[in-house]
Amino acid sequence: MDVINLQVEREAQRLQANREELVERLTHIVQADGVIQPLKGLHLARLSVPLKQLHSVLEPSFCVIAQGSKEVLLGNNRYQYDPFHYLLTTLALPTVNETLEASKERPYLSLRLELDPQLVSSVLVETGPYVPPRNTADMRAIDVSPLDVNLLDAVLRLIRLLDAPADATILLPMIEREIIYRLLIGDQGGRLRHLTVSGGNTSAIARAVQCIRQDYDKTLRIEQLAQELGMSVSGFHYHFKAATAISPLQFQKQLRLQEARRLMLTENLDASSAAYRVGYNDAAYFNREYKSVFGIPPMRDVQQLREAASAFPA
Repeated sequence: MDVINLQVEREAQRLQANREELVERLTHIVQADGVIQPLKGLHLARLSVPLKQLHSVLEPSFCVIAQGSKEVLLGNNRYQYDPFHYLLTTLALPTVNETLEASKERPYLSLRLELDPQLVSSVLVETGPYVPPRNTADMRAIDVSPLDVNLLDAVLRLIRLLDAPADATILLPMIEREIIYRLLIGDQGGRLRHLTVSGGNTSAIARAVQCIRQDYDKTLRIEQLAQELGMSVSGFHYHFKAATAISPLQFQKQLRLQEARRLMLTENLDASSAAYRVGYNDAAYFNREYKSVFGIPPMRDVQQLREAASAFPA
């Protein structure tokens, strides 16, 4: 019993030391509020104030927080995580993100590693045969799990590479494979395996998500898409919502409105022009849809976003 307790204590100490080093390194690397991408597929973020209602499409990713906490909203589901937990998503999902804890003294610090499906499949093959549990037929494509010491070790070694760019070419692919391997053998291994192997309902839903994203500005023909995927309309609706927490039409709506918001912000389009670009033919209907998601009419929302950006401390 004493040996077991000693091992547990050493692991806890190792976890704490790794967390402290991760905070120190990210504080040094990301010195201003915002997001940087120092390596392909690796996104580092820093915030000195809490941030609410950030709408985005979260790509398949492994997400870790070094300091602070965050909540991701998908449909009616909430996923909160912190330095003791990681978030994994295995489909591109339209989410609402809220940074819950952040201050100048203790800024929110995080990293997000995009998951390459081909790399996941490659590691999956090498990991060996897998028999999925019976209850994973409609597994949600997002969840939060405890961050164990071995996975955090790999994350920390990934961040250390930023101070050794000459080593990154050789070591980065190896560390990425290790992270994927540890995800596959960890709490969310079933989710990652189940949603990346070919065949089955989840593979069909992944293809559906890709189709909707590519043609988000076109009329969504549910019957045609379901037929192309070899599913009934009711079956398609059921499995799509089981994986993404929202219906196909809601999924498309989120994509359209987020893109319209981006167009108004970055290309200075008016609401009617942005609405037309993303597939809306009725400007009044677009305004109602926009307000239902973002809380206020489009141009007022964009004005507030610009004012907030100009007032945000450098």
